[in-house]
Formats: sequence, structure tokens, C-alpha cells
Amino acid sequence: MLQGPYGSLDRDRPLLRLPFTHFAVGTVLLALTGLIACLVMSLMYHFKESTYTHCQVPNYLPSISASISLVPERYIWRCCIGLHSAPRYLVAATYFKFYRGRLARSPLELLLSGLTLLCSLAENTGLLLLTYVASTETYSVHKNGFIVFIGSSLLHMLFTCRLWQVISRYCVNPEEVTSYRWKVRLFLLSVSCCLAAAYFFRRHNKYCEPGIYTLFALCEYLVVLSNMAFHMTAFLDFGSKEMLVATPPEDKRY
Repeated sequence: MLQGPYGSLDRDRPLLRLPFTHFAVGTVLLALTGLIACLVMSLMYHFKESTYTHCQVPNYLPSISASISLVPERYIWRCCIGLHSAPRYLVAATYFKFYRGRLARSPLELLLSGLTLLCSLAENTGLLLLTYVASTETYSVHKNGFIVFIGSSLLHMLFTCRLWQVISRYCVNPEEVTSYRWKVRLFLLSVSCCLAAAYFFRRHNKYCEPGIYTLFALCEYLVVLSNMAFHMTAFLDFGSKEMLVATPPEDKRY
């Protein structure tokens, strides 16, 4: 058989080979970069608008919803989250396949892995909803997207911690034990910050005290950062794995 420039040897080579850790971490860094850029720009160029509340009391930090609803911050955030969303769905599917391989003998854990996948998909979808519908456009839709994002995020963390508790009982890999411990710490941090944020938000609306909304915004930052750090533990979970893009093998004919 003649071998041309597009012969079978070249065709069967992988089109792309990338360490999965780089892929997962890069996905999280997209969202982190967008968040930092929006907050910094809001503080530098739109401080008055981003820190304004209905109480009209002194406030020193913008909420995330306020900062991503301004221009050009809105477009920066949408661009980063749009680029980050498709890989997030792929990472969710990868974790589901990983759990099925590690927990194949336990029907309860397999069911829990399915629920974890659904929560991960709902979390990403809620993030897309609150991203592309700003609070200044349709507040109710933005609010519901935020509720879906936070609720599914906490459930995803809880289910993931349970699955990794089972995995850590039988694993001998120290990185997996370290990953489980960090997941638990970040989940507890996220829950604590969510409760604190809810308290400060309610207190601000009820009493309109100066600076309270700033504390709410700070807790909101910590919730999102702990969520990102939780997803960043994929660096420990898939240290030796690679993402491979290749053409499917063809049946050989003789």
C-alpha cells in the first residue's frame, strides 16, 4: 500500500494529548481569572455603582452579582464562564466513569455517583443561568440560577465527600487520601461561609447597618473560592491521567 502524506500511520496518531490535571486546573483558572478581573474592575472603575444597595449605607465591597452585571465586567465574566462550561461537563462525566470503576460492587455508591453527576451538571447549568441573565436584567431568573448553583454545589460536595470516604478506606495511594481530606475541609468551609453569608444578607436587609453588606460580599467570595478549590482537587485525583483526542481505529481488512 502506498503511504501518502495522509497515510494510515499519520492518521492513527493522537490529534491531541494533554495531562488531565492541566485540563481540569485550567478550567478552574478560567473562572478564577474572570472573577478577579470583574471584582478589580468594579472596585477601580465602578465603585459607587457596584457597592450601592437599597439601604444606601456605606459599603466597601461589591457582591459578585453586582460586579458581573456591569459593563465591561459582564462580558469578561460571560466569556470566561462560557469557555469554562464545556470542560466542566466533561470533567463531571470523567468523575462519573471514575466512580463506576472504583465502586462497581456497591449499588448504593453507584446510585450516589449518579446523583453526584446530576448535581454537577445542575451546578454548571445554574452557573450559566446566573451568568447570562444578569441581576439588573431579570432578577428572578438570576436569583433562581444562583439558588440552583449554590444548592447543587453543596449537594455535589457532600455526595463527593461520601464517595471519597468509601474510596479512602481501601486505597493505598497517599494522594487520594490527601484529596479526600481537602474535599472535606473545603466542603465544611463552603457550608460555613454560606451560613454566614445568609446571616449577613438577612441582617443587612432587616437593619441596614453600615458595612454588613461588605461582610456578606466577603463571605460570598469565600463560597465561590472554596467551590473552585474543591474542583481543583482533580489535580490530585487524576495525576497520572491524560486527555486524548484521536481518530477511532478502523477495522483492518485483509
